[in-house]
Amino acid sequence: MSFLRAARAALAGQSGAHWILAAMAVVLAGIFISCGGSSHPSVAPNHSAYVSLPASGSVALLHIDGATGAMSIGSQTPQVEGNSPQGLALLPSKKFLYAVNSRANTISIFNVGSDGALTLSGIPVPAGSGPDNAVIDPSGKYLLVTNNFSNDISVFSIDSTSGALSEVSGSPFYANSDPSEILITSSGQFVYVTNPGIGMVTGFSFSNGVLMPVPNTPTFSGLGAIGLAVDSGERFLYVANASAPNPSVPTIGNISGFNIDPNTGALTPIIGSPFTSSQGNGPTALTVDPGGRFVYAITAGSSFSIWCFTITPTNGQLTPVTNSPFSLTAGGLFALIDPSGNYLYVGTATGKGVAGFTYNQSTGVPTAIVDSPFVTGTPPGKMVLSE
Repeated sequence: MSFLRAARAALAGQSGAHWILAAMAVVLAGIFISCGGSSHPSVAPNHSAYVSLPASGSVALLHIDGATGAMSIGSQTPQVEGNSPQGLALLPSKKFLYAVNSRANTISIFNVGSDGALTLSGIPVPAGSGPDNAVIDPSGKYLLVTNNFSNDISVFSIDSTSGALSEVSGSPFYANSDPSEILITSSGQFVYVTNPGIGMVTGFSFSNGVLMPVPNTPTFSGLGAIGLAVDSGERFLYVANASAPNPSVPTIGNISGFNIDPNTGALTPIIGSPFTSSQGNGPTALTVDPGGRFVYAITAGSSFSIWCFTITPTNGQLTPVTNSPFSLTAGGLFALIDPSGNYLYVGTATGKGVAGFTYNQSTGVPTAIVDSPFVTGTPPGKMVLSE
């Protein structure tokens, strides 16, 4: 019998002073359970992830132990020379996975089996020139792909039954020079892409498959603007500027913070932006934990490679957590936190795989998972989680 149930039984069978003591037990039980639930992350079930392997021309299935976060590589799609898959997008229904083939200028569609294995569906669909990254809107109706060389974004409607793609009217949409990373807010209302060559971020409103530039776009962020992340409340956008100088500290690279206008999507700098680290150089990947408390900026290598900041809820300002930056084996290819908020995953070329970390829910401090990094054979491109 649980502590709470026992207290309730005592309450039902006692009176007077005993009744008061039993009632206090119920209250204390509730406090105990509430505090326990808020201070410990939930244990995720075992699940899967997918990682693109550009050098081998394939996509690999990864198995994730929900209790530890450890990864093991599973089946891979047949290698196709010259495909160079990069960006990945998984339909919310988990029925179809889309892989952007950067060199072939195409998008491959894969059926996802009950065991997570991928099977190619039909012939690849033409994309723009130099397709790079992809996202699916929260409704699961549209796939958006950045095209580096043609300076635009292709938008496709998704057939929910077959997974087939049909380019929408007006696509592709101009997205300024060299659009790279792409992010869509959880409401599906706004889309942002980085333009590394000009140090800008370009914003769009999004409705029924149509992209419309937001006011004052593109907005200057910093040299080498690349990684993107948004807080859970869609109030703040953060951009990693990999090659931006910092006059006040001897580092290269910083994080720009922007307020997001909830009506138009327009961006205005957060007071104090850009934010940087006391050590380390070249952040290229960003992620925000599901609770909206921490921003992680990832650099290549193992020296001062993970920058961690707390987000000030009232204004979006970033403050380095104690002992940040952290010298852990990492890499700036991508950064993801699983939806349960238990694990941080980072794509690393050095380790030819994926580095995994737990992180303290109160302080943000990361700790490497046992046996991390997890080997994928060749350096990964992008990763998506299936949970």
